Amino acid sequence: MKKPEAEPVVARNRKAAHDYQLGESWEAGLVLQGMEVKALRAGRASLVGGFAIVENREIWLHGVHIPQYSQARWFNDGSRRKRKLLLHRAQIDKIERKVNESGLTIVPLTLYFKDGRAKVEIALGRGKKTWDKRHTLAEREATREVERAVSRRLKGRPD
Repeated sequence: MKKPEAEPVVARNRKAAHDYQLGESWEAGLVLQGMEVKALRAGRASLVGGFAIVENREIWLHGVHIPQYSQARWFNDGSRRKRKLLLHRAQIDKIERKVNESGLTIVPLTLYFKDGRAKVEIALGRGKKTWDKRHTLAEREATREVERAVSRRLKGRPD
């Protein structure tokens, strides 16, 4: 029996966790045109600087870079155009309510294929201030240092 393959991740937004305090997340379908699917299957996309907004009870993804597919002869349109996200009406209403009330931002986290369809994982995020980012880095460094000390102690090396 054939083992199911892991979901092929096309792009990951690693800066999102650094720039935002991430909250609730959803999986959304992505409306693509022309040769964008082939460009994604080639593994060429960037989510850095991308965001989503709610317009007329629809969610649109802005700033995501999907480059032109080099072997396409026609219908190679803009690489940073806005793209519609597909979610259930209740999910869109919930996201819109949270964005309007709390001043959160909709941030794309990962872009991948699932059952042959392009999907985007989006999350609600609150922008971090510079001191928040420094504090997070300091905490991470402190936990690493504690882990190193424990590892040294377990190995029997006094330090």
